[in-house]
Parts: sequence; C-alpha cells; structure tokens
Amino acid sequence: MTTAFCIVRHGETAWNAEGRVQGQLDIPLSPSGLAQAQAVARALAGESFHAIYSSDLVRVRQTAEPTALAMKKEILLDNALRERHYGEFQGITYAEAKERFPEDYARFKAKDLAFDFRTGESLRAFNDRCLACFNLLLRNHSGKSLLVFAHGGVLDMLYRHATGRGLASPRDFEIPNAAINRLEFDAGRWRVLRWAEVAHLGVALDDLPD
Repeated sequence: MTTAFCIVRHGETAWNAEGRVQGQLDIPLSPSGLAQAQAVARALAGESFHAIYSSDLVRVRQTAEPTALAMKKEILLDNALRERHYGEFQGITYAEAKERFPEDYARFKAKDLAFDFRTGESLRAFNDRCLACFNLLLRNHSGKSLLVFAHGGVLDMLYRHATGRGLASPRDFEIPNAAINRLEFDAGRWRVLRWAEVAHLGVALDDLPD
C-alpha cells in the first residue's frame, strides 16, 4: 500500500538571508517568505491530501497557513518536525560560529554524529527523531496522501534515508526555501519522486550548510 508525501520547506526568513543559525529559535517569515507561502498555496491548488502536518515553529506554520486555508483543512502541529537544535550556534552566523567556537565548528563541518553543540542535538539524535516522526505518520496514515511542512534539516535527513546516503556524506542535493518535494513509501521502501521543485517561485534560497 503506497503512502504519498508532499513535503515543503518553510519560506525564507531574514535570518536565512543573513546566514544566521535559526535551529529551534522561533523566527517569522520575511516578506519574501510570506509571498513564497502564497506561491506554494497556488502551486498545490487542486490537489487533495488526507491531512496537513506542520512543525510548530512559526516560520513553518506561516508557510502552511495559506495552503491549509485554501484547502479548508486543519493544520496538525507536531514538534517532532522541528529543526535540529543547534545549541550554542543558534542566533549567530556560521562565520561567527567558526570564529567563536573553532573546535566545535570543525566537528560540525565534519558531520561528527555525536557532536551536540554542547547544549543542542547531535546529528544522530536529530536523524533518529526525524525518522521516528515519519514512521509514526506512516503507521497512522498508511495508504494515504500527506502534506507536510517542515525544515531544511528534516528534509535533509529524510532524503538521505530514502536514497541510502550516509549522514556524514557531503550534501549534493538542494533544499531551497519553499520548495516542494514528493516522496512515496511502499513495500518497506522510500522512493524520491521529485525533489526541490521551485517552478512556482522566483529565486529560492538554499542557505543550509553542506
């Protein structure tokens, strides 16, 4: 039985444009991001989904709201869809993180699976959380079509899982703001159907670290 997923990364924030680490800080969409949210709603018009899920952080909820309103569906908030907790890096730019915490930054860039930013979340723990969330969605909505609004890091983990890429391997795929991504799960396997669709947008920013 095939379960279909349409997963949208949140629209752009001012911090995305600045290269500032958001993590689990609650940063709203910029005017560009709000326009992207409307563009997503237009792109998905006419499609039907069994349920709409969203991270509970405001930048994702704001991205989901125009689509949910147009479809007249409730948004189901799930904090398991939150971005990775970047601990001491949250609120500063990657350049500032490299300068202030050179040893920690080196472990972050090397994708050390156990590194947790001292007060945040390790890559291994974040991946486990993301996959557990999607496994629960699969159990609760088997054979249905789901629309999920989430963060770049969540999409990163799911894409790696679906394609067999290791967590420590370089990212060779894009995850733009407000891009539409389509996957399906059937017979115990994930399949990426289409990735990083941005035809509904003008220019979309991919600000995530490699």
